[in-house]
Amino acid sequence: MQEKSTLNGVKFIVFSLFGIFMFFVSIDIGGKSTIPLDHIVSWIQSIPHYFKIYGLTLVTIGALFPFIKGIWNKDLTTTIFSLCKLFGIICVVMVVFNIGPGGLLAGDMLPFIFSKIVVPVTTIIPVGSVFLAFITGYGLMEFIGVFMRPIMMPIWKTPGRSAIDAVASFVGSYSIALLITNRVYTEGKYTDKEAAIIATGFSTVSAAFMIIVATTLGIMDYWLKYFWFTVIVTFLVTAITARIYPLSKKKDRYYNDAEGDIEQDVSGNRFKIAWDAAMDTCSNAPGLLENVAMNFKDGFSLAINVAPTLMGIGAIGLILANYTPLFDIIGYIFYPVTLLLRIPESLLAAKAVAVSIAEMLLPAVVVANSPLTTRFIIAIVSVSEILFFSASIPCMMATEIPLTMLDYIIIWIERVILSLIIAAPLVYLFV
Repeated sequence: MQEKSTLNGVKFIVFSLFGIFMFFVSIDIGGKSTIPLDHIVSWIQSIPHYFKIYGLTLVTIGALFPFIKGIWNKDLTTTIFSLCKLFGIICVVMVVFNIGPGGLLAGDMLPFIFSKIVVPVTTIIPVGSVFLAFITGYGLMEFIGVFMRPIMMPIWKTPGRSAIDAVASFVGSYSIALLITNRVYTEGKYTDKEAAIIATGFSTVSAAFMIIVATTLGIMDYWLKYFWFTVIVTFLVTAITARIYPLSKKKDRYYNDAEGDIEQDVSGNRFKIAWDAAMDTCSNAPGLLENVAMNFKDGFSLAINVAPTLMGIGAIGLILANYTPLFDIIGYIFYPVTLLLRIPESLLAAKAVAVSIAEMLLPAVVVANSPLTTRFIIAIVSVSEILFFSASIPCMMATEIPLTMLDYIIIWIERVILSLIIAAPLVYLFV
């Protein structure tokens, strides 16, 4: 018994430290400083012809799968998105073989979706799932959860273990965070409501993407302020949206109505309680190879599901943003807010935040030549709004997390308005 307890302790420490290293520790290799997982993904993507072969194959298989399985028309939403996936095949063929209208083949249109979103996201999901076992399978989340529950539950209405999700987004990406969230949810450790709050509240873009936004808007001189203001705004907005419709009305039930692994309030020696929780998880965990294989299978299935959606929906979003007045019209929803907040060039700012639902980098393009105050506020909002059709929404839709299209739209509107209200005073006071 003592030998097994010691073995579990060693497994917990070694596997957890390795998982933390892979997901959360930036290292410099070849002049690029990022987490080891990102380095691995970069190496894979450097394989000759990888983008074209992998991207074309994954989008095609994923788009045809609903029709092969006969599930493409089970309801209206599934039918619409199945057709959008077929459109994804057309788009990826245009990019890979460089055929089609010149406007769609411009660098900031279909090639951008393909090379900056589709292939990187669908590569990091299965690769990340290999190492996910070290984060979720051997007690780290339970150990952290004991210490973080007194913070996470009162503020964000989520278990302490969800702190891992929050950190994973900022050092990794929303795809990594959603991978963690979906795995933990299907294991019965998050309720429907908790999973929905975490997915729409913590699964933001990484710090690396934030650098791209800051560079585009010429605010890298204010990098630290921009980073911390964005973190503050994102998490404050999440604390509010967790308490209002539609997230507040999500059910407190576990995946498939299972009993669930409920995280308990504790008192006394927190370290001992945290250690015992980790040991309990370790003792019930499958072998490492089995765990890794199971995670990789789930991750690859998710990648196949999400690839054509990213390509099809992302393309539609950019086409609507660039060739129709749709987002100019949607911008009028936010114009009273930007006007009341006295944001310089209020109407342009309203259009910028409106277009964020298509792609989170587009607002930066819209206000690139605006006053510093406007650029800074829009830079924050484009990250804190979290939901956009070119990537994060399709990724969420590919998970088991119970969110509807109406939920996404309402939460996006709420997050944009709240982000503007919180970000504007910060910028006025400190920038």
